[in-house]
Parts: sequence; structure tokens; C-alpha cells
Amino acid sequence: MIFEKYKRQIEVFGIDGQERLQNARVLVIGAGGLGSPVIAYLAAAGVGRLGIVDGDTVELSNLQRQIIHAGNLNENKAESAAMFVEKLNPDVVVDVYPYWIHPRNALRLIKSYDVIVGCPDSFKIRYIINDASMLLKKPFVHSAVYGWEGELSVFTGNPCYRCYLPESPETGGTAIVGATAGVFGAMQASEVIKLITRNGSLTSGRVLRGDLSTMEFFSFTIPANNNCPVCSGKLNGMFEENYTGRCEIKRFV
Repeated sequence: MIFEKYKRQIEVFGIDGQERLQNARVLVIGAGGLGSPVIAYLAAAGVGRLGIVDGDTVELSNLQRQIIHAGNLNENKAESAAMFVEKLNPDVVVDVYPYWIHPRNALRLIKSYDVIVGCPDSFKIRYIINDASMLLKKPFVHSAVYGWEGELSVFTGNPCYRCYLPESPETGGTAIVGATAGVFGAMQASEVIKLITRNGSLTSGRVLRGDLSTMEFFSFTIPANNNCPVCSGKLNGMFEENYTGRCEIKRFV
């Protein structure tokens, strides 16, 4: 039965890879535009346990890109996503966290999972995910999208997301084409599957960027930074003051 269900991907990475997926624990932080395809494809692939973190509720304007929430207006997004997974693949165990990650709960949320997938629309939450993942030595699969454009990266140590952006940009935007989130979310899911099945992944700290309006893609590698306050090992905990303002590191211990 299991072989029949997953036979198309077993042809790619073998029964050993499928068993690794079934034994894997993945935490998806954000069940919105990026989180929707990530959750859908990881559940369909047969990841054994999915944790879903999101404190928002489903709004009408979300459905243009957050496709797993159809018919669930006003429901919490983590709970709505869990309902989707149950229908798609009831073999997957879902842990529902219907609230946002913050410095006080980040280590507790992340410590039980093998791979952390960052799908928020907030720089503050990206820094929280990065710092907690680096402290616990968990791979962090990152993506962000805007308009037709998106980026993808995997961080497993030095360099980390803070080497890329030491502090938050002053402004952000909300414009997004739904298909852009779909493409980059699917790419995040593929990176998670590759990590788990040991089929390679993006080199840690390599950033892939793409513009779907021109279908042009390029990549670059973030230089290793031995003075990074996070991945150099100087940071010894999660402290509220590091996630205010532009989220620069103010406290180490």
C-alpha cells in the first residue's frame, strides 16, 4: 500500500528515502502564501510529522494565494492547514500551534523537529527562526516573495540569515502574485525533501533569486562571517530586545 501510494517518488530516491520521509519531523512556520504549497507538498510526499505554526485567521484576500484554506474563512490558519492535510494524507501526524513564534517559545517549538521551514511575511519572525535554528543546529529553509520575485536559501550554519541581512530593512511590501508564492513554496518543499532523503540541497548560504515576469534566475553565495553574532556562537539565548526595531543583536547572554 505504501509503495503504491508513493511509487512515483520512490523511483527517484528509493524506498530508503521514503522511509526517511516517514520518520522525519518538519516544522513549517507560517501557513500563508508560501506555507500553503510547502504544507501541501510535504504532506503529499509522506513526511511523518508536520508541525504548523500560525496565529492568523483566514481572510478573503488570502485565498488568491493561500490555496489550502478554501472554504475556511475566519478559521485559524494552522488549524485550517491541519484539516487540509487530514484530507490529503491522513498518514501524516500534524502538530497544530495556533499562535505565532516569539523569542519566549521559539526554542521549545523548534527543538523537536529535524528541519525548520520559514514561511512568514515578517522580517522579525525570520530573525527569530534563524537565531533559534542556529542555536539548536537545525537546518533552516528560507524563502521570501514580493510581486513576481522570490528568493530561496538553506542555512545550516555559517553563513546564516543574519550574515545575509544583519538587520531588518526599514520597509517591506505586500504586493504578491499568487503563483509566485506557489513556485517558491514548492521550491522550499523540494529542498526539505532533498535534505531528508539525502539527495543534496542548495549549498548552505547560497541564495537563489528569480523573477517570474522575465523567467530569469541567478544565485550568489553569502560570504562566511566569523564575526556574526549568531552563527559564530556568540549568541547564547533568545532575548526579546534582539527582535525590536530593526532586529539587530543587542544582547548576547
